[in-house]
Amino acid sequence: MTKTITFNELRKIKDSLPSGSMQRIADELHLEVETVRNYFGGQNYKEGQSCGAHIEPGPDGGLVKLYDTTILDVACRMLDENK
Repeated sequence: MTKTITFNELRKIKDSLPSGSMQRIADELHLEVETVRNYFGGQNYKEGQSCGAHIEPGPDGGLVKLYDTTILDVACRMLDENK
């Protein structure tokens, strides 16, 4: 499923996650933790992979087109669990 979100919205989700969430997401999805960080705007491609996101510069941090929302879905579930 493809989703378009602003970069600032994506960072807000990342910043709202509890400590250790990047590792928990990586473990659950069998990914490198740097790949999960790259999904949220990181740029460490030595340790992590590209994650199917395209960032288009613009207002509000620009637009991010996510070609696979699996990482975002897990992050949102974690936020719901912590409410």
